Amino acid sequence: MPDSPPASAAFFLIALSTAVASLYFRLLLQTRGDSARPTTIRPCGGAGEMTGWRSMGRRVVVDTTPLRESPRFRSLYLGHMLSFLGRQIAEVAVPLQIYLLTESTLAVGVLGMAQFIPLMIMSPLGGAITDAVDRRKLLVVSQLVVAVTAAGLALNAGSPDPRVWPLYVLSGINAVSSAVELPARMAVVPSLLRRELLPAGFALNQTMTQVAAVVVPAAAGFLIARFSLTLTYVIELVAFVGAALASIGVGRLLPEGGGRSVSVSSITEGLSYLRRERLIQSCFVIDLNAMIFGMPRALFPAMGTGIFAGNAATVGLLHAAPGAGALLAAVTSGWIGGVRRQGRVVIMAVVVWGFAITIFGFIAHLPLALVLLAVAGGADAISAVLRNTILQLKVPDALRGRLASTHIAVVSGGPRLGDLESGVVASLTSVRFSVVSGGLACLVGALAIGRYMPQLWRYQNGGGTDPPES
Repeated sequence: MPDSPPASAAFFLIALSTAVASLYFRLLLQTRGDSARPTTIRPCGGAGEMTGWRSMGRRVVVDTTPLRESPRFRSLYLGHMLSFLGRQIAEVAVPLQIYLLTESTLAVGVLGMAQFIPLMIMSPLGGAITDAVDRRKLLVVSQLVVAVTAAGLALNAGSPDPRVWPLYVLSGINAVSSAVELPARMAVVPSLLRRELLPAGFALNQTMTQVAAVVVPAAAGFLIARFSLTLTYVIELVAFVGAALASIGVGRLLPEGGGRSVSVSSITEGLSYLRRERLIQSCFVIDLNAMIFGMPRALFPAMGTGIFAGNAATVGLLHAAPGAGALLAAVTSGWIGGVRRQGRVVIMAVVVWGFAITIFGFIAHLPLALVLLAVAGGADAISAVLRNTILQLKVPDALRGRLASTHIAVVSGGPRLGDLESGVVASLTSVRFSVVSGGLACLVGALAIGRYMPQLWRYQNGGGTDPPES
């Protein structure tokens, strides 16, 4: 059958990522006693040499200390994992269903706008709420809301005559929920971990999300191809119910000072802080640049079923490939804590992303296309860990919820604007032109940001900056 190569590739990708995930979760089960053993390197062979290799490995492999030290962080981590699993299912299933119903890249791109508008409206309010009330309650309630929308998606998919409009409406509701959930999730991390563990905590989150970003899209594409959209949405529903239950274990988490009332002034206070901080602005702008121009995911249904002559499993592979590269980058992220010029690494990572996407647009061979998407995903993972670290260390706790909401508006709204941009350009020109032009715009934009927003280029770990270049 013509779909056997994509299906075989899907099985291979799932098996590979499962093996990496197995190694990763074995690391999570290391005991405190193991981590506390002295690390020495002796000139002779034997146990001392093995201990030395273990020390070197810990500098490369992701640091699991936050999970061992903080039970509350473990609960947050589990809830995040299940929530992300559910969102990854929707990111594959909903655009694919729209494309199957309409055969229009523009209709898929409009989905991004259906999510972007409510996200932008709700994000400032979501951040203010995060800084005002118990953040655990926000996590639980927001995930239960998405569970209800997943039930709606399953009912629509299982009906004799599925409609397109419920996909737009329910996805918009999901965007509102994420505008509340994600700022709360980001804002609580510094309250659960010591300052020096924050880079490791964010690297752990990045690793987990990239394990899911590989396994879930590939598995979702396979489930849709072999079974049904309805079953896929039911799995999403179960994931969000589990995420809500796991979040209960985080414990009560009032903002520093007991919180404050939600008001217009509380919202504008966060925006005023952002206007003063050019470094924070540059972190947001460079991410928007990458996601709007260099994220052609709205074109994956058309590319998977057209250019690569596959089916839903092929579309799942295209969604999974960036996660595969990001997973490799994340599980070898032990070196990130030692990066001194973090801003420069962020900029160069986005340049690599844009270059990889540009070349991807020219490729008609599926395995090579997946490799290029993986390279882009690895660069994005490095950028994301360092940007999150800069933001959390720079922003005061009392403002973290509001700045986190802006951050979520960027990281969630950017790809949705990118969906619209790539869908519109593809409908006016071609799919390939849309991908290539977007990758080039991303690359050039990153270099321009480094030139015209020098605060990011000069930023060093610990808050210092390089002197301006003469």
